[in-house]
Amino acid sequence: MSALFRVGDALRVYRDRHPVLWRLIWTVVLVAIAVYMTTHLSATTDGLLATGACMSIVILGLSFLTGASGQVSLGNAAFMGVGAYATAIWANHHTTTPVAVVLLIGALSGAAVGLLIGLPATRLRGPYLAGMTLLFAISFEGIVLFFGSWTGGDAPLQLPTIAVAPQWFVDRFSSSIPLFTLNQMWLADIAIVTVGVSFFFMANLFRSRTGRAMRLVRDNDVAAELVGISLPHARVLAFVVSAAYAGLGGALYTLVTGNASYSTYSLGLSITILSLLVIGGIGTLSGALIGGVIFAYSTTWIDWIVGKTGITQGGNLAANLPNIIFGGLLVITMLVAPYGIAGAIKMGAGKVSRRFRVTRMPMASG
Repeated sequence: MSALFRVGDALRVYRDRHPVLWRLIWTVVLVAIAVYMTTHLSATTDGLLATGACMSIVILGLSFLTGASGQVSLGNAAFMGVGAYATAIWANHHTTTPVAVVLLIGALSGAAVGLLIGLPATRLRGPYLAGMTLLFAISFEGIVLFFGSWTGGDAPLQLPTIAVAPQWFVDRFSSSIPLFTLNQMWLADIAIVTVGVSFFFMANLFRSRTGRAMRLVRDNDVAAELVGISLPHARVLAFVVSAAYAGLGGALYTLVTGNASYSTYSLGLSITILSLLVIGGIGTLSGALIGGVIFAYSTTWIDWIVGKTGITQGGNLAANLPNIIFGGLLVITMLVAPYGIAGAIKMGAGKVSRRFRVTRMPMASG
């Protein structure tokens, strides 16, 4: 037991001395394990995994905006839509573009729109800021229809074969595996790698000088100004980062679903994203992952509830059931775990760790 404690102490020392390298190692290990798992999962599970990965990126961006800088946005679904349509439009005109470049275009498009929204929002706080982002979410449908010659108008804008598994990927597996299963596996692998890169950069951003400045602006903007932090610059930067992550999540979601439709990125989705952020845990990396998993499996769970309760398919209750369930989960989380599921897990792990320290002290003295 003492040898395990010495190994743990050595790892903590290495983590403290080389934090960026430590996060990189953990990211590579976890991504490799997840990619390996996709080869043993069903096509349906791989599809759910890819969907959860998309949403976890969006939630992570909103977590930085709300948890680090203290701002609230109700327009992240619209930022997702910007990335989705930018990806679909570009892919339809440049079918040979690598997937990584297409995803980067979605992220940059979201960041550009986030800058346009964030600049006038620097003078707004609280409900006024939320109202501005709410206006953008409501007007997104009209913007898509106005540029119908580019976006396809009412019809979903289909994605070309850019997300189909390449031949080298197909050749790695037995010919007995259906092509649909290989495509789902390929999309899940792309989503996992994208999540790994996104979370690695966000983990470093949270713990960087910029992240500390954001938290100071959130906690005490007067003190932030006294130490030389520009409040408008910090707030705009938070908006741009959050919108970039939302655009990236929308671009990835377009690859997974194969099309972009304005009805997907509605105000209801923005509220769902905000609810998942609170349920998972504001300002935490693990909370974003938890929120993404809940979103991925929510449709399966809701279909199971509808089937077991006999609720009429296509009725008003069935249509509003997701909002009812997410609202109920939000209320329960705020009552039982105010810091979200991630916060509750962290507090529980802290109690276990303190008990181990108490039991370790007599051993060390003996």
